[in-house]
Amino acid sequence: MHLPAALHETFLQRFGQPDVCVKSPGRINLLGEHTDYNDGYVMPAAIDLAVYLAISKRSDPTLKWFAADLNQTYEGNIEQLDRSPLGWPDYWLGAIQQLKLAGCKISGFNAVVTADLPIGAGLSSSAALTCGILFALNHVFELNLPTIQLIKMAQATEHTFIGLQCGIMDQFANMMGREGQVILLDCRSLDHQYAPFDFPGIDLVLLDTGVKHSLAASAYNQRRQECFAGVQLIQKKFPAVQSLRDADVDMIAATIPKSDIAYQRCMYVVQENNRVLDSVEQLKQGNLTAFGKNMFSTHAGLRDQYAVSCDEADFLVAQAKATHFVVGARMMGGGFGGCTLNLIPTSEMESFLTTISYQYMDRFQRNLVFHRVRLSAGTAVLVN
Repeated sequence: MHLPAALHETFLQRFGQPDVCVKSPGRINLLGEHTDYNDGYVMPAAIDLAVYLAISKRSDPTLKWFAADLNQTYEGNIEQLDRSPLGWPDYWLGAIQQLKLAGCKISGFNAVVTADLPIGAGLSSSAALTCGILFALNHVFELNLPTIQLIKMAQATEHTFIGLQCGIMDQFANMMGREGQVILLDCRSLDHQYAPFDFPGIDLVLLDTGVKHSLAASAYNQRRQECFAGVQLIQKKFPAVQSLRDADVDMIAATIPKSDIAYQRCMYVVQENNRVLDSVEQLKQGNLTAFGKNMFSTHAGLRDQYAVSCDEADFLVAQAKATHFVVGARMMGGGFGGCTLNLIPTSEMESFLTTISYQYMDRFQRNLVFHRVRLSAGTAVLVN
């Protein structure tokens, strides 16, 4: 059954007619990895894999939620937002906490959630979950919160309730995505522009390593601290530098010893910001070949300088690069697992996937899962 229809049917069986159904997409990030929390530039886009949720208001403070894919039920009270051992309700509990802190008045509610967006694949399922519920509650309770406030609330949920000091890219792409377009986002000012990403005969394909990551439990927050430590060293000689956004490679070379781990971390971030800005011009010129080369360079930086890749992702990117037709490839997301993003000619797709699936099985004894994705609109109400 079509997912929105299945969602509606499940909700009807459990709670009756929903007040609203919402589609909240995942995202890819073409370039600009780990630059967002350094006030840098990113190039994300919403995709057609998504979280789907339905909710209805209650007249009491009770929370009754059902995760259809996990067959898990959560029951709680809006006045007592304790973390759940199930994990996934925490994103919604944290979102409710943000609404309450903002003085918003909401009651309990029923909810059902399902998804075709894989969890732990680097496609930002957590942002989709959090943004989706904030968007739905804003709609149903007529809170009239502006989109940018919902984006910041979703980010604050991760910071305060989940414990992940993420940047704002995932939430921004989730809410602000447009079909067939990428976003160039300045993560300091939140100024942004859209650029068409429409190259006939080229497919966006995600190759899932099958290695699941938990960013909150990984070295993500450690990388953030290493970057901030680097900024403190740079500031001693260049006090105007407030974040790595303000630094350049010469400043890093002049202030951070090469033996310091912060040297490699900071150098990667500054070079990645440059790649993003360069790639915007490449897209405007329709130069996909140069764009793809930057993707390969980004992967090398994430592997060697930022140290957030894994053997499986490195293998997939190396195999892609060894072909004569893959335009670009890199690991994507926080790292330590998840997917690689690949730009592949449609005409070569079938043979490429057959070959690399065989190679991956031979190397890791694991089936290779892949997803073809299209760039989609951001979080929105589902219309029956």
